[in-house]
Amino acid sequence: MNKAKAMRRINPEQETSERILAAAGKIPPELILKNGRVLNVFTNQLVKNDIAIYQGHIVWVGNYSKEDTGDIDTTNETLIVDCTDRIICPGFIDGHIHIESSMLSPNEFARAVVPHGTTAVVTDPHEIANVAGEDGINYMLSGSKDLPLTVYLMMPSCVPSTSIEEAGAVLEADNLRGYMDEPRVLGLAELMNSFGTIHADENIIRKICLATEGNKLIDGHGPGLTEKELNAYVTAGVTSDHECTTLEEAMMKLSRGQWIMIREGTAARNMHALMPLFDDPYCNRCMLVTDDRHPGDLLIKGHMDYLIKMAIQYGADPIKAVKMATLQPALYFGLKRRGAVAPGYIADLVIIDDLNKFSILQVYKEGKLVASEGNYILSHLNPVEMSPRVYDSFQMKELAEHDFTIKETGKQLRVIEIVPGELLTRLYTDEYREPGVDISKDIVKLAVVERHHHTGHIGLGFLKGYGLNEGAIASSIAHDSHNLIIAGTNDEDMCAAGNCVRKNKGGIAIALHGKIIGELALPIAGLMCDESAQMVDETLKALKGCAKGMGISPEIDAFMTLAFLSLPVIPEIRLTSFGLVDVKNQQLISPIV
Repeated sequence: MNKAKAMRRINPEQETSERILAAAGKIPPELILKNGRVLNVFTNQLVKNDIAIYQGHIVWVGNYSKEDTGDIDTTNETLIVDCTDRIICPGFIDGHIHIESSMLSPNEFARAVVPHGTTAVVTDPHEIANVAGEDGINYMLSGSKDLPLTVYLMMPSCVPSTSIEEAGAVLEADNLRGYMDEPRVLGLAELMNSFGTIHADENIIRKICLATEGNKLIDGHGPGLTEKELNAYVTAGVTSDHECTTLEEAMMKLSRGQWIMIREGTAARNMHALMPLFDDPYCNRCMLVTDDRHPGDLLIKGHMDYLIKMAIQYGADPIKAVKMATLQPALYFGLKRRGAVAPGYIADLVIIDDLNKFSILQVYKEGKLVASEGNYILSHLNPVEMSPRVYDSFQMKELAEHDFTIKETGKQLRVIEIVPGELLTRLYTDEYREPGVDISKDIVKLAVVERHHHTGHIGLGFLKGYGLNEGAIASSIAHDSHNLIIAGTNDEDMCAAGNCVRKNKGGIAIALHGKIIGELALPIAGLMCDESAQMVDETLKALKGCAKGMGISPEIDAFMTLAFLSLPVIPEIRLTSFGLVDVKNQQLISPIV
């Protein structure tokens, strides 16, 4: 922070007075965007206006002329940018994302998304919190400070997500209490343990009351709830949901007063099914979010700009689509003076060519140009000290092939089946018996290895629909406890891939014929790295090429799909380090039918 800015914050009266005088035409602004068309999210109009900016705030919207400013000389003190034939929008806000899922540190994440017009995100750091607890949250808070991207946080509500998985930490209400006074902490993150919530689990109730007593928000995660269950869930104070996969589900939740986060990420893509929500009156209670997004998608397709463009292609009104990525999340989260182009608002602005192409030309953060023509202007580096718990998070023994032996023989075994295009899974119902892997039926072995506390626990099962026909793939990105998850056609390759990830302190590895043919090291909690998005994307592309060569369909994201197979809060059946989980009843089940 520079000295002048620090002094202004120390003297808010002077700062406010100067902004008022700049708005009144008494002192020159620092920046004028001339002759652009302003997208007004209050009136749903495009209006030709000038915008004047002072001390990072918009102080003028209208025709900025000599008649209004008198004899003020702006020649030497004011930068004037001609925006003729350009549209000026508010900066985009992603209302729900896990930065960790980009595999990038907060620095590199900002470098990837700011050129796409994103000026603020609301992140839930429950991925890193499940690995490193409060040390993980502290890393995200310090690592996201003073970036050209405002990073708000929701405090993880479910660490672990349920009692039938093993995380690296357990966070109770008392562990979260101190964070609720942080200005960038907005509330309690997605309440994934909907089962515990609707059954009034005492630990969850404490967290709910911690949020409500502090007048904080509680985000939801309640896929497939019945009407009775939803009434209980909303009664608990859960005000949003990002897990709607059908219009019927979204309408039921809207009718109970929840805000709907329309998700379009790398793995879960729900926008097309929810397009009627872009119409009145529903759009006024909806916002666009990504949830999880890989670096390649961020670099090539984009971030919130991609969601807006996709909505427009699907037939949404462009201005409503922009509102759902600007004003609507700002209103929901109570982000004062954000989400609109109006006097008094923070000058987070995006300049685009038109509403059809929707190409991002320039991005301003608090009135400063931070990206132009897709290029990140600042060479910002925010060095962050990491505790050993964050940077050395693998606490498990080296694996041996016999660790993957399934003891049950001659029995009909339950098989997890992937639902194409969804995060949902189901129980494969056709008859299936050992000896195990059956490539002809697209069935491979699946393992989840506990990696935080040296417990030696390994859950084993079978998986259908992944497409793998040789080798093995291992990853330490395994929601939400982020144990080591491995899918493979044979024990040798599963062992090799798993040990490679262990050696790298986290990441992804692919093994074939007992040898590693591709790897990506993610040493920050086994989830992220300090490398650039370009480098991570290039490595991921090579890994995906390997996976495709081993049978994985190009329609499946091999690593994102694998990452969710251990998450025991999304129906119907999952695998944790304890074994198979019946999600609806939240209980472990035998692998034998």
